[in-house]
Amino acid sequence: MKKTFSPLILALSLAIGFSPVATSVYAADTATTKTKRVPTMRAKVYEQLARAQALADEGKPQEAIAALDNVSRKKNSMNSYEIAMMNNFYAFIYYGLEDMPNAIASFEKVVAEEAIPEGLKLSTLYSLAQLYMAEEKFEKTVEYTNKWIAESKPDTNFVNAYILLAQANYQLKDYDAALEPLIKAIKVTADSGETPQENWFVLQRAIYYSMKKPTEVADVTETLVRLFNKAEYWLQLAGMYGELGWEEKQLAMMEIAYQQGFVTKRSDIIALAQLYVYHQVPVKGAVLMEKAMQQGVVESNVKNLTFLAQAYTLAKEDSKAIPVLAKAADLSEDGNLDAQLGQTYLNLEQFELAIEATEKALKKGDLKDEGRAQLVLGMAYFNLKYFDKSLKALAIAAEHNGSKKMAQQWKKYVAKEKQHAEQLKQMAS
Repeated sequence: MKKTFSPLILALSLAIGFSPVATSVYAADTATTKTKRVPTMRAKVYEQLARAQALADEGKPQEAIAALDNVSRKKNSMNSYEIAMMNNFYAFIYYGLEDMPNAIASFEKVVAEEAIPEGLKLSTLYSLAQLYMAEEKFEKTVEYTNKWIAESKPDTNFVNAYILLAQANYQLKDYDAALEPLIKAIKVTADSGETPQENWFVLQRAIYYSMKKPTEVADVTETLVRLFNKAEYWLQLAGMYGELGWEEKQLAMMEIAYQQGFVTKRSDIIALAQLYVYHQVPVKGAVLMEKAMQQGVVESNVKNLTFLAQAYTLAKEDSKAIPVLAKAADLSEDGNLDAQLGQTYLNLEQFELAIEATEKALKKGDLKDEGRAQLVLGMAYFNLKYFDKSLKALAIAAEHNGSKKMAQQWKKYVAKEKQHAEQLKQMAS
């Protein structure tokens, strides 16, 4: 996890007490709100800590630590406030060195001292909460954030602390505990007239998703769409509508996203095309797919070409379906697409081409419905008045359950037409 702890908190903590004026102010302030008495920092200790600070400012952290170690050797003669400030400065140095365990340990020592200014204690509690979050010790993050909230004044802005609690509890999979402070943070911010941060809603959506509440996930995603208008949110919302079974809203969302230029990925284009076909507007799906293929966004493979041909067929655009289906059939190793092509040619009364495609299909083999292919072949031969070939194909079609009934009907019809044709031929001779 990326460390999110702000050095500004440390800087604030460090500043407390280093000025004799500030020391007296905090001591007086504490006296009005707490019964415990806060000792002041003596000039001699202040000078030693100031020397360590100067070394740190010069970019000499190890020398600064050595100076603090020298101060620490005399801590038996120091009061609690002086010890707290020494440990506070240790924490600052260790944080700068990215030595988080020692920074945390030093801060723990700060709050362990009883007689320290309330401001120093509060800033240190919050620093600890942030550091523990950065170290992925989420139980400790929750503990110290709650301590900070409990000891802060009622009029304090708790928004960032609420977010910290939400993030930590989410990592702990305590989703109810994560959701409560997050909703508070969003409400407080919105009530103040400001827009809550985008990542807060992303977290809220993740919480609802983990709680298996798809309707709430959709509601939050709608908010993300409304406030931030990003492509990912439009597409995610469309997906959620689909998951909820709201297909019409799903199509509308995808279509608007497409109009805004958000539907650019291969998978999203195919998904939209499929939605068009599903909602009985196949011509839109076909046009979208063909454009994407021409642009090279969608591959012209067997699967996609087959879908495109089917879309054109459903749109009753057989003349547009044929070249697409023929290309797909050429790429296919089995004969199923050739059989489909033969059926399409038969529909268009292009009987020679229907025979050619169907015979190619039978030659390739591995047909899902060989009986249907033989039936198409028989009907095409009949229309060209090749009665014997037609009857032969229909006889084979009659051997398959799926085409048996229709093949037997056609056999009777073709046999009569053959007999009639032969009678006419005899009369003519």
